[in-house]
Amino acid sequence: MSKTLVFTEYGPPDVLHLIETTPPLPGAGKVRVRVKAAGIQPFDCLFRSGAMRQRMPAKFPQRLGNDFAGIVDAVGDGVTGFSVGSEVLGWAVLESYAEHVVVGIEQLVGKPANMPWAEAGALPASGQTASTALAQLGVGKGDAVLIHAAAGGVGSLAVQLARARGATVIGTASERNHDYLRELGAIPVVYGDGLVERVRAVAPGGVNTALVAVGSEEALRASLALVEDTQRIGTIAFHPLADTLGIRRISSERSTARLAELVTLYTEGRLRVPIQRTYALAEAPEAHRVMEGGHVRGKLVFVT
Repeated sequence: MSKTLVFTEYGPPDVLHLIETTPPLPGAGKVRVRVKAAGIQPFDCLFRSGAMRQRMPAKFPQRLGNDFAGIVDAVGDGVTGFSVGSEVLGWAVLESYAEHVVVGIEQLVGKPANMPWAEAGALPASGQTASTALAQLGVGKGDAVLIHAAAGGVGSLAVQLARARGATVIGTASERNHDYLRELGAIPVVYGDGLVERVRAVAPGGVNTALVAVGSEEALRASLALVEDTQRIGTIAFHPLADTLGIRRISSERSTARLAELVTLYTEGRLRVPIQRTYALAEAPEAHRVMEGGHVRGKLVFVT
């Protein structure tokens, strides 16, 4: 048997609970993975609460989680490149909070031996979201990029990826995270009243791109005030005002090529995956409460 985290009604974190399931066998072109770690996303909390029900209704009992890392323990027909015992990381949308997942090989890459499980499980979703956003916004050498919620899961990775692309990065965060942002290569500023003036003070040449990684009206309006070309403002966070203001919503474009590129940056020492804390699956309500409380530095991760 295998443990799987589900919820059977929308609600607060306490609706999450574990059930016993029989791990399915993988079909052709698929493998079964014994999950060692699974990343926790703000989206998971929104989905569980019912905030996303109009766009994406749950099918109860509903699973959660989008990225994972683990060890292949069963292989379907026609699979090449992976075998029982292969260490992998990848994504499985609304499936990953579990001890086992079954996925196609087009959703997996090999895990480097020197990458800890928690970091491997936290990278695929947030890393690919950050990579997609920077690519869609055209971030490159010489750009000045404002990243809102720069100390969070996507923000921490976006800062590093933008720096790897040759951009200067200004990141918003609470003051307690400013040294952390400096370590990642960003110029930190405090969010709140006066944000636009503070950004202009540290970037007298202006910023030409903004990535909003938090559902904040302030961040959306400040981005419009600071960036001349609205096509270079994007948000990955859910906020209805974005549509009203004409700010583009960016959804992650996932591929093994994109994930493999992130893994390469990691092995080269050019990308780190900061982990604030790990949790057991049974601690899911606490993990979601911490995520919903905001101010998470880096990633929260389930380990099994």
